[in-house]
Amino acid sequence: MSFFNNLSTLFGPVDKKTRVQQQRKIKFDQKRKKISVPQKPKVSPVKSQVNLSANLAKAKAMNDAMLMEAKAKAREIVVEAKDQALIIRSKAEKKLREQETNFIKQQAYLDKKLDRLDQRLENLDKKEKEIKQKIAGVDELEKKVVERRHQILEKLEKVSGMSKDEAKTLLFNGLEKKFSSEMARFIKDKKADAKLEAEDKAKEILIDSMKFASTEYVAEYTISVVPIPSEEVKGKIIGKSGRNIHSFERLTGVDVDLDASPTEVRLSSFDPVRREIARVALTRLIKDGRIQPVRIEEQVVKAKKEIENTIFKAGKELCHTVGVYNIPSGLVRLLGKFKYRFSYGQSMITHTTEETKLGVKLAHEMKVDVDIVRLGCLFHDIGKVSDELEGNHVDLGVQIAKKYNLPQPVIDCIAQHHEDESFSGAEQMLVYIADAISGARPGARYENHDEYVKRLQAIEEIANSYPEVKKSYAIQAGRELRVLLEPQQSKDDDVEVLAVKIKDQVREKVIIPGSLTVTVIREVRSKSIAH
Repeated sequence: MSFFNNLSTLFGPVDKKTRVQQQRKIKFDQKRKKISVPQKPKVSPVKSQVNLSANLAKAKAMNDAMLMEAKAKAREIVVEAKDQALIIRSKAEKKLREQETNFIKQQAYLDKKLDRLDQRLENLDKKEKEIKQKIAGVDELEKKVVERRHQILEKLEKVSGMSKDEAKTLLFNGLEKKFSSEMARFIKDKKADAKLEAEDKAKEILIDSMKFASTEYVAEYTISVVPIPSEEVKGKIIGKSGRNIHSFERLTGVDVDLDASPTEVRLSSFDPVRREIARVALTRLIKDGRIQPVRIEEQVVKAKKEIENTIFKAGKELCHTVGVYNIPSGLVRLLGKFKYRFSYGQSMITHTTEETKLGVKLAHEMKVDVDIVRLGCLFHDIGKVSDELEGNHVDLGVQIAKKYNLPQPVIDCIAQHHEDESFSGAEQMLVYIADAISGARPGARYENHDEYVKRLQAIEEIANSYPEVKKSYAIQAGRELRVLLEPQQSKDDDVEVLAVKIKDQVREKVIIPGSLTVTVIREVRSKSIAH
């Protein structure tokens, strides 16, 4: 046991607890051997002593051999550790030498840089000294020139007997007398040339602006056509006792014409937004096949939401096209309604785009406030898509502009673009010019002259059909109707009632672009002569 204990102490430390456990185990093993091993026959004391000595000698020899082997292994481990330490030390020394070499190189490079900088500073100092010397020489020379000039002027004044100012005045007077006629003729010629050049330049600006803003012609329609696969669909559209068609017309506000063609249905309305909603809803109903009042109401509501989104998107695109951003969503929605609004065959969204580009071009050429002209052109016809039904588009446009707190110059552009008011500035006049050019250029608008005359006559005939009407006049291109009443055949209360009647009848029977203002006038005059 002492042999194994020596081995354990040689190859590693053992704590006290582990040593106690080992001793207990050894004692337990000894007791078990005493119990389990049968007793050997007794041996003589001399023989047992000899065997014990031999065993001890043998154990000691084994103990010495293992001790030597352990010491040899320990020496090998120490030698190997020393070798590893030498390798690590050599690597560290090598890395240190490399760092010292790099540091020496960097130090040498920095020294060279410093030498160059010192040399440059010396050169700059030399140049600075040379410049100062030259400046001093120039100053001296300038003083000499000034002194020489004074000397010459003094000599000239003594010789001529006049001062410098007197000589200058005399010289200019003589030149003025000598060249006065030539100067007048030169000024006159230059004025004429400038006038001609200004006229030519103005023509070039206008032509270039009109070319820059020109757009295609878009026809105006008050009827939308929906194709149908067969005449059986017409029966579904009408429904039992006409309930489907009545429900459709009531919800959309359009007139449905089924007799025009066997393969199509026509939708008629002066409001293009309503007409488009009706067209989309009817197209879906025909495709679905289930045409009934409940289904009609669902499709109309759905079409209204889609058209509202389309209108807002169109207004946003119009603003981005002309370079206007960050305006209220209510104005964007009104501008989007231009997509479905026409004026004498010209799309309002196309006209507004064209006029704004034209006005901005003119504003740049004339060096005026471009932003005022841009906004004035964009919103000049905003009253034509107002939710209010009464009033002309100029007054309605001014109301909208004030509602959204637009700048006063922009409001003036809206109020003055038809010369209803005097122009308050160059920007307002440019908006008027751009609107006139866009509407008057060839191909922009179209309306048959005969139809135009027929419309005016039809409006006047409706008013003249009432017995109390003395005379009626359709003015402002059919946008206003003035009605004069016979005072003996009417009363003051008839004025309001008759205006509403004429308005409703015109809306039912006559196709009018935009709105019509009906003005009824009743006047009573009394005349007496005193003798």
